Amino acid sequence: MKQLIDDGRPIFIQISERVEDDIIEGRITEESQVPSTNQFAAFYKINPATAAKGINLLVDEGILYKKRGIGMFVAEGAREKVIYKRTEQFFEQYIVTMIHEAKKLGITVEQLTDMIRRGDEKV
Repeated sequence: MKQLIDDGRPIFIQISERVEDDIIEGRITEESQVPSTNQFAAFYKINPATAAKGINLLVDEGILYKKRGIGMFVAEGAREKVIYKRTEQFFEQYIVTMIHEAKKLGITVEQLTDMIRRGDEKV
C-alpha cells in the first residue's frame, strides 16, 4: 500500500482512489480480496470507520463487493467501471475547463489541438 497524500481531500476519498489506482494498474485483480478496513486503518493510522467509508464508496459503485464473513473483493468488470468513471471525471475536470478557458482567450479548436500535440511531444 502507498502512503496517503494529504492534499486537503477527505481521507476516505483518498483511500477509495488508492484502491481504484491499484485496480487500474493491475495490482489488485478482479475477484481478488482487498485489504480489510482494519488493515487500512492500521496502515494509514486512521479510524476504521474512515477506512470503511472509503471502501463503502466502492461497494456502492459496484467496484467492490462483500463476501459475508470473508471480506471485500474486486467485482467482475471493476477495472472498466473505474476507467469509465475516471475518464468522465477527467473530461469534466480538465477538458471542459480547458475549452472554457480557450474560448475566453480566443483559442480555436485547431490551435488547441496543436497545443495538445505539442504538449504530448514534451511528455
